[in-house]
Amino acid sequence: MDLSSYYHLIFTLLAVLVSGVIFFFSRKAGGKGLNLPPGPPGWPIVGNLFQVARSGKSFFMYVEDLRPKYGPIFTLRMGTRTLIILADAKLIHEALIERGALFMTRPRENPTRAVFSCYKFTVNAALYGPVWRSLRRNMVQNMLSSSRLKEFKGIRDDAMDKLIDRIRAEAMANGGVVWVLKSARFATFCILLAMCFGLEMDEETIGGMDDMMKTVLITLDPRIDDYLPALSMFFSKERRRAQEVRQAQLDFVIPFIEKRRKALENPGSDKSATSFSYLDTLFDLKVEGRKSGPTNAELVTLCSEFLNGGTDTTATAIEWGIAQLIANPHVQSKLYEEIRSTVGDRKVDEKDVDKMVYLNAVVKELLRKHPPTYFSLTHAVTEPTKLAGYDIPTDANVEIYLPAVGEDPKLWKNPEKFDPDRYISGNEDADITGVKGVKMLPFGVGRRICPGLAMATCHVNLMLARMVQEFEWTAYPPESKIDFTGKLEFTVVMKNALRATIKPRA
Repeated sequence: MDLSSYYHLIFTLLAVLVSGVIFFFSRKAGGKGLNLPPGPPGWPIVGNLFQVARSGKSFFMYVEDLRPKYGPIFTLRMGTRTLIILADAKLIHEALIERGALFMTRPRENPTRAVFSCYKFTVNAALYGPVWRSLRRNMVQNMLSSSRLKEFKGIRDDAMDKLIDRIRAEAMANGGVVWVLKSARFATFCILLAMCFGLEMDEETIGGMDDMMKTVLITLDPRIDDYLPALSMFFSKERRRAQEVRQAQLDFVIPFIEKRRKALENPGSDKSATSFSYLDTLFDLKVEGRKSGPTNAELVTLCSEFLNGGTDTTATAIEWGIAQLIANPHVQSKLYEEIRSTVGDRKVDEKDVDKMVYLNAVVKELLRKHPPTYFSLTHAVTEPTKLAGYDIPTDANVEIYLPAVGEDPKLWKNPEKFDPDRYISGNEDADITGVKGVKMLPFGVGRRICPGLAMATCHVNLMLARMVQEFEWTAYPPESKIDFTGKLEFTVVMKNALRATIKPRA
């Protein structure tokens, strides 16, 4: 949500010219007469939008600075958008678990995202209703069930071997130094690509698909007219660019969809095609209230959601995880000893992962300290309600602020410390699904919890285990201190991308 200085200048000039039109929208979304949670006083028409933009801070830091003054629930007005921030574990549990049916829909989509989501035709973006039920049920039951995930074991094994080979080759070419995120991201993307399309792709094609998906994510970055629609007339160039990117995405992806369709229609015609893929579940998907299955454009959207939802979240977790193992060498040593005692000299297999108590504790602590993003996907209520005595209108964005939970000293002992042993000692634990109580929520909680939770944790566990089994990880430059400052891209990444020195294990 960081806004460039370019936007600051044009907004100052244009807001005056179109204030009459904007005022109409701001009144419509402003919640006149409502008892909204407290928040910083805003400017006429634009609310707090100017204050956030001119603060020089990231949106998450701006929110963090407001918490001591306004408490666990507060309001920010961003143009025509009303944001209600939840920064308390008990309130989040009440909203998303105890009253989950009420808080399970999504707010209105901005125009650019509407184009790429086919007007909310995705699992994550869909409004509560028949489309969401149909899409989520299909993904969970037909793609991400434990039995289905096992069918892709060979793909994961192959990707893990290639990951280790890529890291080893990069180290040999660079004096033992490697970029962590790049290799982790490529391995994850290869797994998801094979799971999604069921087709063999060469490295150049994989790179092209990855570049296409990255371009889409960049195009989806928020603009001022997302918050002040009356300014949209001044962003025609950006809208044209978004349409061009969408068309390029369709042109690039649809041929792979058709190739998979032909492989299914003519069994044996493509010897490299896998027996099953996510696409297979979508071709004839029955969506409640619709007579036909998804269009090609909708298939592109659903495939993009599958790829984008699982790639950066997993890859950035690996980067943060390796960073913590470098900063805490005793944790790395203990993890390596568990791997050795569990599997001996053979390669770690995913069936071994469930047996590794310490590995699972490392990953849980990693997700507590470094959730994929600062805010979970935005919620909205299906009808007006109250929370903590305040009104929650249907047009409000209910934003769940994750660091307030994972770093809460009332919930965690020494929350700033990376300490996997906290889960093993029996003194502390957390249900990652939030059902028993919210203490961390890297995948969200409640009815809109990420459906890929099991797949993601499988990938992170397996990747970390293989990387630690094969290599000892130390800082680069030697003896340097890891900078754990984060920045928000699609996910929260390390501000300074991690380079590390590796040494093959004996």
